[in-house]
Amino acid sequence: MYYIEETDKPYGGFTKIFPKVNLKENIISIDGLSEEVKEKKTIKMAQKTDKILKKSKSNKIVLSKNGQKNEVFKNMLFTYGYDIVEGKWLFEGLSSHVIDYIVKKKNIKKEESYISVLVNELSDYTLQNIKKFANEFKSLNIVTNHIDKFKKIEKQILDESGLIVTITNNKKKSLLKSKIILNIDFPNETINKYNIKEDAIIISILKNIKINKKRFNGLVVNNYEIKVNDDVLDANIIKSIDKYYTAQAYEASFYKKMTFADFSKKIKKDGCEINRLYSINGVL
Repeated sequence: MYYIEETDKPYGGFTKIFPKVNLKENIISIDGLSEEVKEKKTIKMAQKTDKILKKSKSNKIVLSKNGQKNEVFKNMLFTYGYDIVEGKWLFEGLSSHVIDYIVKKKNIKKEESYISVLVNELSDYTLQNIKKFANEFKSLNIVTNHIDKFKKIEKQILDESGLIVTITNNKKKSLLKSKIILNIDFPNETINKYNIKEDAIIISILKNIKINKKRFNGLVVNNYEIKVNDDVLDANIIKSIDKYYTAQAYEASFYKKMTFADFSKKIKKDGCEINRLYSINGVL
């Protein structure tokens, strides 16, 4: 695992012509990474970074906040085949915690509220969270393009808990009553085809979305931030953690094939809590 960040020293002079890419332990620091420089110089930064990473045989990287703003640099690393940690996998796993955070902030009563989950490709993590929602909310809809496949999930939940889940893809009615909508993988174009409750709160996990309907005055949450115990993060970046998104730095510590039960134990042990949600309208 490597972290890539900008240097703290002023950018200019010789480094403006020949940007330096330095390696210390598992941190790669780059002169001018956060600056608006010509594309040729950004390409040089990416090429030098690639040489370092190839020697280390590491494929996973975490980019600093400013590094992520440099689209040319980021896209080149994607082209080279590197796995840039973006926090989306962790976001999916923490989706029930995100909803608990919203429920508390907005004083929503789960037992009186409808929730819908928009999903086509179901992971075990989302399945476990769906079971939790079915037990807590007044009603749960799974909205999907693969109704036949999800009928098995409907039966599984009914057999295990006796709870009823509705599987639907009715664009006119399926989301109209839902105060909370958890969008796992529907793209922007698709979700905007549905009638949506005007004051709904939408949490979009894998894809950023924007609701285009004029009468919609709810919230759209596309990103999040967490807090964790300091000792669970890489010791080499603790001093410069403000340069990074904590959620991404924390996700980098996970083995993604772990069971949901092990995932839940780890986040509890590590003191992982949602402490900020980013909506189009501001911060929640």
